[in-house]
Amino acid sequence: MGEKFSVLMSLYKNEKPAYLAQALDSVISQTVKPAEIVMVKDGSLTEELDKTLEKYCAKYPGLFKIVPFAQNRGLGLALRDGVVECSFELIARMDTDDICKPERFEKQLNYLEKHKDIALLGTWIKEFSTCPDKPDSVTNLPYDHSGILKFAKKRNPFRHMTVFYKKSVVLDSGNYRDFLWFEDYDLWVRILQKGYKAANLPDYLVNVRADGDMFSRRGGLKYLKQDLLFQKFLYSIGYISWANYTYNCLVRMVIRLMPNQIRTMFYKVVLREKKA
Repeated sequence: MGEKFSVLMSLYKNEKPAYLAQALDSVISQTVKPAEIVMVKDGSLTEELDKTLEKYCAKYPGLFKIVPFAQNRGLGLALRDGVVECSFELIARMDTDDICKPERFEKQLNYLEKHKDIALLGTWIKEFSTCPDKPDSVTNLPYDHSGILKFAKKRNPFRHMTVFYKKSVVLDSGNYRDFLWFEDYDLWVRILQKGYKAANLPDYLVNVRADGDMFSRRGGLKYLKQDLLFQKFLYSIGYISWANYTYNCLVRMVIRLMPNQIRTMFYKVVLREKKA
């Protein structure tokens, strides 16, 4: 567990400074510390966000590697360059508004040390709307490679903010692409298609914000168009069959076009489990 690793994050102007501070505190206070935090500034930030970031850089000299971009280019392209900027083979992803459990990195690194063949490792999550210590629901995902391969034919088998991956594997698989809302799922499938092994730790190691806005963003014609494009991609590379493709598209058309209140209920009742 002595291997050094990077934490990769991407920040843009709509983030809340208080959420950023909570996320960074949860990363810095880990039982096993990262060697660096690569923070991609995806476009110009608000003055408050810049000040928050400057405060942490000053408090922890040498820990942060800031990668600034003048224009907002989207998560895929931001992380694409961020991966290249990471100094170490092992990279932990983290979002700028979620909260890691203190033992997250230690547990994932322990697993990776014992399972050298795993190139991509996620965890389960707890979702909260107001208080991190009072989750509304949990997300349990397949934990072994065969289960992940099967699950990925219908849904995203990882939660982006929980993963550890190997830099060489990400680069060999084509790195992130500009695929709005599906940047991570797109990368996971290409990694799996390359034959690399993946797993999820059956442990709730990240608390994730899941307010109404999150579910509203997963609806509408624009999201549906991207969703169908992604399904077309999965079919084009042979990851899913024609039957899978047809079923997935029909289900997504219903979910993306239903009223937000009903879609929110669907996600919480059907696609989530009650809080642990």
